[in-house]
Amino acid sequence: MSFVEFSHVKKVYRMGEVSIQALSDVSFSVEQGEVCVIVGASGAGKTTILNILGGMDGLTEGKVCLDGQEISAYNKKQLTEYRRHDIGFVFQFYNLVQNLTALENVELASQICKDSMDAAEVLKMVGLSERAGNFPAQLSGGEQQRVAIARAIAKKPKLLLCDEPTGALDYQTGKQVLTYLQDMARETGMTVIIITHNQALTAMADRVIEVGSGSIKSEYRNETVVPVSAIEW
Repeated sequence: MSFVEFSHVKKVYRMGEVSIQALSDVSFSVEQGEVCVIVGASGAGKTTILNILGGMDGLTEGKVCLDGQEISAYNKKQLTEYRRHDIGFVFQFYNLVQNLTALENVELASQICKDSMDAAEVLKMVGLSERAGNFPAQLSGGEQQRVAIARAIAKKPKLLLCDEPTGALDYQTGKQVLTYLQDMARETGMTVIIITHNQALTAMADRVIEVGSGSIKSEYRNETVVPVSAIEW
């Protein structure tokens, strides 16, 4: 069994009399330590996949497993524990606590996880040791996103989910952030899933999943992974 298993997943949202099918018979797998890019246009179903993987949304049919555990069978309490310990989230907008310093934002991970990494050490990993005492308003967008990444990985999650992590950043800063994600997966063995509309980012991925109209258009293992620094878009 693969580290991440999405098996024949269907997701229907019901709004009164209206049913909207967001996912239709979606199946894919991701191996441990891979960087996986899920790419597709707006409304393709990427975010629904991410929300189901992150335990934030249920499914209508099918099965989802992470590290041998069927998360699609979890109850509410189990899902809360799953989100708290097993999953790290990085969003397009950084969601930092504005009246806490960079270091204190990363330390939040230790308040919800027993086995979290040292906050100062994680900030050092993302190149922000000298900014530890700064508040978010004193940081650039790229620095704030790196604090958000540090906070997510300080939990030592099994899976890091990134939703358009460079969407609010300029080109060069976005490349820096993606480089951190790629390097971190290589150095720590953490499994990283990035969802994006940007087709160029598929070059940095070990595995590429293309989504369209709620189904998988293609899935392949990338045999020639390119460093982010060499990608242009």
